[in-house]
Amino acid sequence: MTPDFITLSPEVAQAQSENAPVVALESTIITHGMPYPQNLETARTVERAVRDAGAVPATIAVLKGQIHIGLTASELETLAQAGDVMKLSRADFAVAMAAGKTGATTVAATMIAAHLAGIRVFATGGIGGVHKGAEDSFDISADLMELAQTPVTVVAAGAKAILDIPKTLEVLETQGVPVIAYRQDGFPAFWSRESGITAPLRMDSAEAVARAHLIRERIGLPGGQLVANPIPVAAEIPARDLAPLIADAQNEAAARGIAGKAVTPFLLQRLFELTEGRSLSANIALVLNNARLAAEIARAILNSRGDAASL
Repeated sequence: MTPDFITLSPEVAQAQSENAPVVALESTIITHGMPYPQNLETARTVERAVRDAGAVPATIAVLKGQIHIGLTASELETLAQAGDVMKLSRADFAVAMAAGKTGATTVAATMIAAHLAGIRVFATGGIGGVHKGAEDSFDISADLMELAQTPVTVVAAGAKAILDIPKTLEVLETQGVPVIAYRQDGFPAFWSRESGITAPLRMDSAEAVARAHLIRERIGLPGGQLVANPIPVAAEIPARDLAPLIADAQNEAAARGIAGKAVTPFLLQRLFELTEGRSLSANIALVLNNARLAAEIARAILNSRGDAASL
């Protein structure tokens, strides 16, 4: 039975009643990642990519204090135009609900809501992680700890390139999170297919990822999996081109005293300007690529469930 603080969209409710695959999608990309109407167009395109790949999309947000698993067309459009939307992670999720607020879910909050709704797979752009200079600022995303405790498989194009990727991978290793590069050995860096770092693990099929997810459930391991799916070749921006632009944006953020949750949106906006919009086009391409792979994994989990149960 669905808890009374969760509302399922009609499409998601039908999918769950029919035991059909569902893929969770975050909502901060809508409210904090792009301007209107491009944010709405992108959200619709990502949902369509999930459907075309044989699964049901469940865009997640908090609307007037209620967790919504899947948004109707009118809810999606309203959220895309809303102002003063909270950016929700684990720490402020319940406070937003208690206050009857509207909030967009980050990776961590989306994982929490997806798990509450029984959704095993989540597609996003890139995870948060350890920010550069974290040895002084202690700026580490809650996404990493969420991956260690919430059993959802997250498909992302690696970690955002604005982060300290080696330290991000170290934290994930310490927390026991499987970091699986998809069909390559190197860990991708969001807009770039390669970060220069070899990923701890590699898998080459959605079926293999699905089986690993089910085995983790079967043997009682807490936490999820991070599937690092590289951006398509045609859409990538090589790391060597991005590095000086990221450094410039980070120096500007430091000079202006920008910190906490405001850092990532600021850096993404500055990179959009510095790349003359190329970073946003790459972002959309990688999110679509992740949505398609997540749908494959969700379908494979349903098809493989009997095999895992026989262990």
